Amino acid sequence: MASVDTSLPAKPTGAAADLAASHSAEHPLKLYGGWFCPFVQRSWIVLHEKNIPHQYVEVNPYQKAPEFLALNPRGLVPTLAVPPDMDPSEIQSESNTKKSRDQKPLYESTIICEYLDEAYGDEAANGQPLLPRGPGPRDTYERARCRLWIDHISNKIIPGFYRLLQHTPDKDYSIEEARAGFLAQIKTFVKEMDDSGPWFLGERFSLVDVMLAPWAKRLFLIDHYKPGGVGLPAKGEAGDDEEVWQRWRAWFDAITSRKSVKDTWSADELYIKAYKRYAEDTTQSEVGQATRKGQKLP
Repeated sequence: MASVDTSLPAKPTGAAADLAASHSAEHPLKLYGGWFCPFVQRSWIVLHEKNIPHQYVEVNPYQKAPEFLALNPRGLVPTLAVPPDMDPSEIQSESNTKKSRDQKPLYESTIICEYLDEAYGDEAANGQPLLPRGPGPRDTYERARCRLWIDHISNKIIPGFYRLLQHTPDKDYSIEEARAGFLAQIKTFVKEMDDSGPWFLGERFSLVDVMLAPWAKRLFLIDHYKPGGVGLPAKGEAGDDEEVWQRWRAWFDAITSRKSVKDTWSADELYIKAYKRYAEDTTQSEVGQATRKGQKLP
């Protein structure tokens, strides 16, 4: 999860602003978020993909609402306010605007995303599950395998992203080391992708794709701020790894053009402003501080 830098603009722009406005009406299922936060974007993508009625509440970084702090006293986003006394089929009703008498919070983007996928499992209303579902041994295995590579994204690729973005000349590791480590973790991930593409599971879009999507969209920030950028090899220049990076480009092009990803995105220039503190390694977010200290991300 991420805390809020108080210098940031207080609301989304562009496509994300339109999406937020279309989900601004009172609703018993609420996502408290921040437009700049990739962990929030994960949750927002799942809500979009599964066509789940909800209310999006942008957390004002200058004045956090008491109702939000009552749900999550740490003031972190994303936080999902869940009405446990209501059946998901009741929540699905677009005419349902009543407040739930009993709202319970969920934190952590991976937990929120899995909850939404499981709770809103009506394929007619919510589409294909984002994790393989079924009692058979193959489905059970594929579900576990998805979680294995979600863990790789969360504990290997994402920390590598921040280690590279937050590199400064006074670090005890070089930017080349940070870049090589980051690319190595991406390569490991790509080698596990189904060859039929474009998604991790091949033709099936899944929660694995969702988990990495926000950072794929933010790779341009490394190119913007860091000498040498991400360092992805150009087409035809990857040597023995040419097929790996060709597969990565197919996935990257697909995920960055996915409607749910584009619709939860604000203007590029605002992300450049928001991540300047990361590039300078002065951010006080929990993710930034953990990266600075070489600790596991919260």
